[in-house]
Amino acid sequence: MDIGLTVGDDLDRLAASPKRFDFCELGVGEPTLVPGDIDPERLDDALAGRDLLVHLPYSQRLASYVPEVNDAIVDYQRRLLEAAGELGAEKAVLHATSADRDDTEFREVAAEQLRRVADAGRDAGVEVVVENVGHQHAGLQLSVLGDIARETDTRICFDLGHAYMEGDNKAIKRFLRSHGGRISHLHCHDARRRGDTHLPVGAGEVDYGHVESELGDFDGTVALEVFTDDETLLLDSARRIAERLGVDF
Repeated sequence: MDIGLTVGDDLDRLAASPKRFDFCELGVGEPTLVPGDIDPERLDDALAGRDLLVHLPYSQRLASYVPEVNDAIVDYQRRLLEAAGELGAEKAVLHATSADRDDTEFREVAAEQLRRVADAGRDAGVEVVVENVGHQHAGLQLSVLGDIARETDTRICFDLGHAYMEGDNKAIKRFLRSHGGRISHLHCHDARRRGDTHLPVGAGEVDYGHVESELGDFDGTVALEVFTDDETLLLDSARRIAERLGVDF
């Protein structure tokens, strides 16, 4: 199991991040950091021997009501995935969003879009992992995400803070129990119901005991998504997660 760090879409921040982590998850896409425009040598220097994961554009919806737009979405994600694969990225995180998450018939469109993007990732040699963002207006609910990930044979990036904001610690436990075997990547941070998110682990209300009890044999990747550059807080969060998963850090 590898423990890494999300670094946004900033190569300078990537270069300055603690070298203790196994990988870094870099945000890519227009207008800030287009994979095809990244200097591979500069990226390699910034990674300093760490592995690369990428996060596909945060604001790009997965599915729309317009077939031509859906084709363009898949084409765009394919271009990013191909470029990310050429840079050596192992995984790509994709937000599970939809034009209308409450339209049950439209969920088939969202599932087909996910299948197409995941297939594009396979062609590029990059594992697409779909992330839960059901606490946001356009984000598919946890129950829907689990179903379409299973239907499309897509691996999951489970964000514990997002799940807590959507349905409290009970939602975390329920999802891990139902879909834990499909989770390949974790986003770990803490949160509070009053709206604080991406806090250092231990500073909020997320019960990480559920990770210990439901993912005891987890062998995927774990990315800290803590919004700070304070190395002490980042390393402490990593140690807390490693302890829950029974590994050394």
